[in-house]
Amino acid sequence: MSLKVYNSYSRQKEDFESITPGHVGMYVCGPTVSGESHLGHARPYITFDIVYRYLTHKGYKVRYVRNITDAGHFEEEGREAEDKVGKKAILEKLEPMELVQKYTNLFHWAMLQFNCVEPSIEPTATGHIVEQISMIEDIIEQGFAYVVNGSVYFDLKKYAAGHDYGKLSGRILDDLLETTRELEGQDEKRDKADFALWKSAAPEHIMRWKSPWGEGFPGWHIECSAMATKYLGSHFDIHGGGMDLQFPHHESEIAQSTICNHQSPAKYWMHNNMITINGRKMGKSYNNVIKLTELFSGNHPLLSQAFHPMTVRFFILQSHYRSTLDFSSAALEASEKALKRLWEAYEILNKLDVKNETASDIELDEKIKKLVSQFEEFMDDDLNTAKVLANMFELAPIINSIKDKHIAADAISLQTVALLQSSFKTYLEGIFGLQKTAVGNNKLDAIITMLIDIRKEAKTKKDYATSDKIRNQLTAIGIELKDEKDGSVSWTVL
Repeated sequence: MSLKVYNSYSRQKEDFESITPGHVGMYVCGPTVSGESHLGHARPYITFDIVYRYLTHKGYKVRYVRNITDAGHFEEEGREAEDKVGKKAILEKLEPMELVQKYTNLFHWAMLQFNCVEPSIEPTATGHIVEQISMIEDIIEQGFAYVVNGSVYFDLKKYAAGHDYGKLSGRILDDLLETTRELEGQDEKRDKADFALWKSAAPEHIMRWKSPWGEGFPGWHIECSAMATKYLGSHFDIHGGGMDLQFPHHESEIAQSTICNHQSPAKYWMHNNMITINGRKMGKSYNNVIKLTELFSGNHPLLSQAFHPMTVRFFILQSHYRSTLDFSSAALEASEKALKRLWEAYEILNKLDVKNETASDIELDEKIKKLVSQFEEFMDDDLNTAKVLANMFELAPIINSIKDKHIAADAISLQTVALLQSSFKTYLEGIFGLQKTAVGNNKLDAIITMLIDIRKEAKTKKDYATSDKIRNQLTAIGIELKDEKDGSVSWTVL
């Protein structure tokens, strides 16, 4: 089965065929570094980390470009146009680039905690002002933009007359013209729906650059068009991002790039769905935005405890990337326990000592092979990580039963065990990017290990009262000890 991906532009799954055989160009809209990344930001970067890892697994050489938005005029749906970096710099009493560096460093730290692969290229908006100005000049020359009072606007009505504007987001231009709110600078536009390519800088505006139209700063959308074109060319394979970027950001990118490059920028548009919190959209107005540092420390009223980045990564992978994912502290607690169970089975699997060449239980052997073979089948069907994990959880009790001798060791063949071991390693560690050292609470692990050692010493001295007391008190707080036949002791959180 060949890889299929859901193309947001055509609204259907399509066979993935890269433009250049063996090579993939992928652009993903990166963070706006005017503040700290939050839970909602985790999903797209983990999602496209999986896309990158799986394409690499399939043998492609991937150029992964993810930008840093460190300047610009933002025109977001339902929000007044603003310069986020400049405004936040004033609030924090920092130079704009000092603020940008602070939050870029914090973003990189968070991606490291999530074990996300670094992009091949990470361009910044401020580092590509020349390319943006050049692109704007081209759009003006072709008659699809106009200059007013030192600002440049894209002529959306003229573009829509000859192009399929709104196809990606499902928006209709006439509706946009009727419903667009009156925002700052609207009176100088020909139509309210026209968007800024360049904005004239007011005297108090901190971040500003010289341009043919006077001192100013770029619009939000032109930044990504310029950077994607420079590093991936006029037509590349995948453009990714969160579903909230479809309009106006990606729709505007398509319009700008189509005029400059005479073709739509990306062959496949991929979008992850949103994270909600207790059924409600995450937003500052609802007071339910959870910053990543709060998530990792547990310092937020919606959190019952601190959660390790690997727990968060695993939680995200348990749902298909295009489905809505509802977050709650209870859901993360469940994911923490599930990941611990799965990783314990993985470690048991790696220690299985099966020597028989043939299986005594042919039916079980074939069942295992089928469950494993479906890993790639599910990933090839629009990267369905949730189904792969479901199969792994179906395999886990079989692995545990072999260890506990409820299933005979010769029930499955040596070849099947080797297949299980290599497939779990490839998917859990390689494609899903999960890490052993991150599973569970390391401090708790150390404490339990210490108590197990004390209990073992007590039993050696025939101090059964102390031994039983340790076991009983751990059981009372929800931790169960299990004495194994080989003399070792395992434990689980109830």
